[in-house]
Amino acid sequence: MNRYTVAFAGNPNTGKSTLFNLLTGLRQHTGNWAGKTVITAEGEFTHKNNTYLAVDLPGTYSLYSNSADEEAARDYIIFEQPDVTLVVLDATSLERNLNLALQVLEITGRAVVCINLIDEAKKLGIDINLKAISKRLGVPVAAISARSEIGIEALLDQIERVATGAYTAEPLRITYSDEIEQGIAALLPMVEQTVGSRYPARWIALRLLDGDESLLASLKANMGQRNISGSKGVVSHGVTACH
Repeated sequence: MNRYTVAFAGNPNTGKSTLFNLLTGLRQHTGNWAGKTVITAEGEFTHKNNTYLAVDLPGTYSLYSNSADEEAARDYIIFEQPDVTLVVLDATSLERNLNLALQVLEITGRAVVCINLIDEAKKLGIDINLKAISKRLGVPVAAISARSEIGIEALLDQIERVATGAYTAEPLRITYSDEIEQGIAALLPMVEQTVGSRYPARWIALRLLDGDESLLASLKANMGQRNISGSKGVVSHGVTACH
């Protein structure tokens, strides 16, 4: 039996924790993220011949550095590199929720998009084309109702496909304005030289363009003695390139 890690990400009130509790039941415990007051929950579930460690990330609207919750969710996805990041969306507020999904896909292609509250969407006359969304995003998409336990088996099958490598994702790559793309291009060589291929260099370059001091601090903490002190200089160069 193989063991994989699944991180549960999502906006507040999407039913993310309801799904987490449904899958893990009583096999879970809570604690705090290292160095933070943010609470984390972990649990386990099995599907077919595999065991999964489920990590319930804090509910967030983005992976920027606006709060301790967002930093904790961002750092887990980047540095712990779960086998699957499960992005839980609210079927009744899909457009707003997709913002977080797009941010996750800029970091990792090992993702499954889970559209929850599908029963509520149907009551509102909302029809969701799963195949079209999956094709556009480049990752598996499943529709469920965690509360009514609808679609859970199909969701677990999609998680398994990504975890085992049976599904090779080609996640959507967002193209920004010419100025931002020039800034990313200016930063990428330095970022790649510093962090190597282990971390998402393009996404890191994008965040550094915003002068994300929190990400710099997290990179330094997680990369030990590796020198990334040159980042600020290149950030300044990148920002200049954008103006």
